[in-house]
Amino acid sequence: MNKNSFRTAAFSAGHSCVDVYQGAVAALVPFLVAERAYDYAAASGVVLAASLLSSVVQPLFGMLTDRWPMPWLIPLATAAAGLGIALVGLDAGYPATVAAVALSGLGVAAYHPAAARLVRTALGGAGHSAMSWFALGGNVGFACAPLLVVGALAVPGAAGWWLLALPAALGVLLNLPRSAGRRRAAPTDAPAATPHVGGENRPAFLRLSLVVVVRSVVFIGLSTFIALYVRERGGGETAGAVALFALFAGSAGGTLLGGRLADRWGRVTAVRRSYAAAVPAVAGILFLPLPLVYVCAALAAGALYVPFSLQVTLGQDYLPTRMGTASGVTLGLTVSVGGLASPLIGAAADAASLRVALLPLAVLPAVAWALSRRLPEPCTEPGPTAPEDLPKTTKPDLQV
Repeated sequence: MNKNSFRTAAFSAGHSCVDVYQGAVAALVPFLVAERAYDYAAASGVVLAASLLSSVVQPLFGMLTDRWPMPWLIPLATAAAGLGIALVGLDAGYPATVAAVALSGLGVAAYHPAAARLVRTALGGAGHSAMSWFALGGNVGFACAPLLVVGALAVPGAAGWWLLALPAALGVLLNLPRSAGRRRAAPTDAPAATPHVGGENRPAFLRLSLVVVVRSVVFIGLSTFIALYVRERGGGETAGAVALFALFAGSAGGTLLGGRLADRWGRVTAVRRSYAAAVPAVAGILFLPLPLVYVCAALAAGALYVPFSLQVTLGQDYLPTRMGTASGVTLGLTVSVGGLASPLIGAAADAASLRVALLPLAVLPAVAWALSRRLPEPCTEPGPTAPEDLPKTTKPDLQV
C-alpha cells in the first residue's frame, strides 16, 4: 500500500466513525417511538434537531476553513458527534434529547467541510476516485449504525448508551495524526490547495446545490421512516432494522460504483442516469411485496449514492478557489438538509398513513434528474474535446 492509499484509507475510516452517528439518529427513531412513546412528528423532530443545526452552520464551517486552516476541528467535531448521541441515553426529557442530538449534528456539521477539503488537498488533487473512497467510509458508518444501535441498546442501563460513543473515540485517534500531519505540512503543501484551473461557475454550483437538496430529502426521508414503514406493513423490529441496513449497505455500493461510472460516462452523465434509475427503485419500496422491499431499498440507495462523491468534486470544480464552502454544501448538506423535511413527512403520516406520506419521495428523483440535465462538465473533466484542443495549462488536470 503506497502512501496515498494509506492516507485515503485513514481518511475513509475516520469518516466512517463520524457518519455512524448520522445513521444512529435514524436508527434511534423506532426505539424512541416504542420506549418513550414519541409519535411520528415528535420522532421526526429529533431528526430535525440533528439536521437543522447542521444545515445552517455547515456552509459557515466551509467558509471558515477556506479562510483559515483548522485541522484541529476534525477530531474535535468527531468527539462532539459521538458525545451527543451518548447523551440521548440520559432520558432527561424531550428538550434534553433534542439538545443532545443537536450537539451531535453540530459535530457532524463541523467535520464534513474541513475533512473533505483536507482529503482533496492532502492527496494532491486525486479527484473523484479518492473522494469516492472517502465517501464510502461515511456510507459504511451509515450502514453499521442500525447494528451498532441494536447491539448497544441490548446492554442494560447507561453502559449501552456509552458504548455508542466508542466509534467517536476511535475516530479521534484516527483523525489526530491526519490533522496534526497536515498542520505541520501546511506551508509546503499550500500550492495543492487549488489543484484545478478555470474560474468559478456559480450558476452551475447553484443548480448542483438544488440537486443535492432534492436528493437529500429523498434519502433522509427513507432512512428516517423505512424501519417504521416495514413494521407498519407487518414486519417486526428486526425486519425494520434489516430494511434500514439494506438501505445503508446499498449506499456503500452506489458510492464505489459512482467512481467507475464517472470514469466511463463522465460525472454529470453518471449523476443524471442514477437519478433516473432511482425513480422505479423508490416506487418499489412503496408498492412491491415486503420481501422485495429489501431489494428495492438497496437499489434505491445505490442509485441515490452514485452521485454522492461525484457531486462533491463537481462542486469543488465549480468553485475551485473555495473548496471548503463547496464541500460544506455538496457533502455536508447532502446528509443533513433532508432532515428539514422529516417533520412534514411525520405530520402527513400522523394525518393519513406512512405510505401516503412517503409517496412524494418516488417523484423527487425525477426532479433531481431534470435539474441535473443542465449541469455542465467542468473544464478539468475529460470530455469529447480532444486534449490538443485544450489550453496547455489544463493538461495536468485531465485525470481529475
